[in-house]
Amino acid sequence: MGYRTYLDLIDKLTGDKEVLSSGMRQEVERCTRAVELARSGRRVAVVCSGDPGIYAMAGLVFEILKESCGLTPDIEIIPGVPALSACAALLGAPLMHDFAAVSLSDLLTPWEVIEKRIEAAASADFVIVIYNPKSRARQSQINRARDIVLRFRPPRTPAGIVRAASRGNEGIIITALKDLPVDEIDMQSTVVIGNSRTFTWNGRMVTPRGYGNKYTLT
Repeated sequence: MGYRTYLDLIDKLTGDKEVLSSGMRQEVERCTRAVELARSGRRVAVVCSGDPGIYAMAGLVFEILKESCGLTPDIEIIPGVPALSACAALLGAPLMHDFAAVSLSDLLTPWEVIEKRIEAAASADFVIVIYNPKSRARQSQINRARDIVLRFRPPRTPAGIVRAASRGNEGIIITALKDLPVDEIDMQSTVVIGNSRTFTWNGRMVTPRGYGNKYTLT
């Protein structure tokens, strides 16, 4: 059971299993159907991208079970590689110190709340990972997020964009925050904005943990 695009990525693994797919914004229907099938005695796998417990389906399954009555099936959450980890590995080592992840999607969270979270993370000097930065219906939010962070970070703060991490159309950009190429960002992109100590070296983005303050590294 899953979003059609994600199931297409694993079609060689599904074999002769029954496969049920649906489109975007049908998460509740998918998870509800999965719960119904599991309660009927079927073994069901809800497939999502990244890690099921990070901006994905694990929480929704638990919410549906909590709000509904009936038998609670055994649930196993199988961890995956979240986008922030996959993107960090491609960029270098930008998440070596404290970081915050914020989704710019306001479908389920009011934009005013999202702005407050970006401001809080920026003012506390967290490295910031931005999920869902832009879509056809949401064009301006990434500009607003960049402008908020620029109130607390130098314009030359390193920023990275990874599109379609670990897929065939993967793309990587490392630039300065003030030069963030918003036209090249879409829903398959993840944006990583460095903190005040983040630097670039040999085409990589690195946030020091602080070892250089305590030890001799040469």
